[in-house]
Amino acid sequence: MRIDHIALWTKQLEALREFYVTYFEATANTKYVNEKTGFESYFVSFSEGGRIEIMQRPTVSVREQQEAEYPTGIAHFAMSVGSQQRVIDLTRQLKEDGYVILSEPRTTGDGYFESVVQDPDGNSIEVTI
Repeated sequence: MRIDHIALWTKQLEALREFYVTYFEATANTKYVNEKTGFESYFVSFSEGGRIEIMQRPTVSVREQQEAEYPTGIAHFAMSVGSQQRVIDLTRQLKEDGYVILSEPRTTGDGYFESVVQDPDGNSIEVTI
């Protein structure tokens, strides 16, 4: 078995699509629109497999911040960019473009080389080799 895709609700569909297409070399399908419900979505697909479904509809609300430092739910997802230099370069570019960098490129205690960035909605992404 494998995970086919993850899905993210958003209030800024086009900005999220553009983020993943621009920085993670994804391709987006044609936008799906359900006129009855106001639901709109894209699947963004990555060259080496995996997809993210980004979705919006009028009734989506921004999740309230929980007081816990580590609330339950998805903590992050990881995107492999292929090399240590690519992790460094992409993190630098995201920082220059005004995105939040939670953790600069480094080798973690468990041996991963990674940085941690946030997408336009604040979802944490580990950028790894």
